[in-house]
Amino acid sequence: MAVRPADLRDDIGQILLSEEQIAAKVAELGARISADYAGRPVTLVSVLKGSLPFMADLMRAIDLPLRIDLMEVSSYGGNSTESSGLVRILKDLSASIEREDVLIVEDIIDTGLTLNYLVRYLRGKNPASLRICTLLDKPARRLVEIPVDYIGFEIPDQFVVGYGLDYGELYRNLRFVGVLKPEVYGAGGPEADAE
Repeated sequence: MAVRPADLRDDIGQILLSEEQIAAKVAELGARISADYAGRPVTLVSVLKGSLPFMADLMRAIDLPLRIDLMEVSSYGGNSTESSGLVRILKDLSASIEREDVLIVEDIIDTGLTLNYLVRYLRGKNPASLRICTLLDKPARRLVEIPVDYIGFEIPDQFVVGYGLDYGELYRNLRFVGVLKPEVYGAGGPEADAE
C-alpha cells in the first residue's frame, strides 16, 4: 500500500455525510428503536470492525435495557474492494441469543451477501426476533434482497470511508462519511467494506 498523506482528509473527494448529519440520524434511529421495542430488553450485535463507531453511538441513543455482543466475519474469495459472499466467522457471539430480541448493527449494506449469511446463521440460534439496523444502504449494488428494519441513509454507488468504514484499515476514525478519491483505490470499483 502506498504511503498515505499525514491528513487522510486529503484523500476525500467529497464529504457525503457530515458529523452533524450522522449524529442527528443516530438519535432518530435510537428513538425509533426504543419505541418499537417498548421497554423490552434488546441485544445489539455489531459486526466488526466497521460498525463499532455506529454501535457505540447508537447504543447510547437507545433508552432500553440492552446488552451488546460482537461478531467478526470475513468475506473471502474477492479482492480488497469486493465482497464474495463466502463467509468465515472469525469471532462468534460470546453469549446465547436464544429467545432474545436481537438487532444486528451494520455500518453498510452493499451486495447483501455477507449479511444474508449472517442472518441465516443467527436465526439458527433461535432468537425471539431478529432485525437489522444499518447506517448506510447502497441498494444499487444489492445482489440479495434482505429486509432491513432501520436504515440511516441510502447512498449512491460510490466508494465511501469514514465513521468506521475503511480502505486498507485506514480512514475509520474520520468523523464523517466521505467519498474516497478514485486515484487512492485505483480502478477496483466501489467497496463493500465488511458488507
